Amino acid sequence: MKMNRTLLCLLLINFISFMGMAQNSRKETSKIDPAPARLYIDIHHLEPGKVSAADVAAAHEKDLAVQKKYGVKFIQYLVDTEHGDVYCLSSAHNPEAISKTHAEAHGLLPDEVLPVTDGMAAKIKGGKNLYLDIHELGAGNVTAAAVADAHQKDLAVQEKFGVNFINYWVNEKKGIVLCLAEAADANAVIATHKEAHGLIPKSVSIVEQGQ
Repeated sequence: MKMNRTLLCLLLINFISFMGMAQNSRKETSKIDPAPARLYIDIHHLEPGKVSAADVAAAHEKDLAVQKKYGVKFIQYLVDTEHGDVYCLSSAHNPEAISKTHAEAHGLLPDEVLPVTDGMAAKIKGGKNLYLDIHELGAGNVTAAAVADAHQKDLAVQEKFGVNFINYWVNEKKGIVLCLAEAADANAVIATHKEAHGLIPKSVSIVEQGQ
């Protein structure tokens, strides 16, 4: 009888331990929003002279180490060392998950997280600088469909100016469009946009890409 009581106690302890592990597992899983994932670009403004490509690469590795915990998948990043800006492209269930990943990985929180729609990416040919040009068209003044049409016009004339547009990302709510291209200089990017559709970017900066 005494042995049966001991066995019963052991079974009860094992059951309680199992339930505790299951609860912890549910808590860990609950960090991931069940909503469908979508694309985001989060932007860090770190000031001129405050960022290097090597520093961003190291921070990115830390992001990759914890991203799964929050249901985030970092796809690529762009570094503008001259102005101290970093642009991270990722897939996530919500913008908060991206901020939490950055917070745990290295503590560098983004200044802005934009939900975006992208286009069909082209291959990088190499041999020229990468440029990120940004259009700020204003809230309600742009749609993903309109940007897709403008991008096709860019592609139709890009060879004339020696430009290779890689991709674009559009945030309809704020009317922001970001375009990534290869070119000899910023003027070639501006000239392509001007002839294609007349929409001149607010800024054009040399960037380095990482994945």
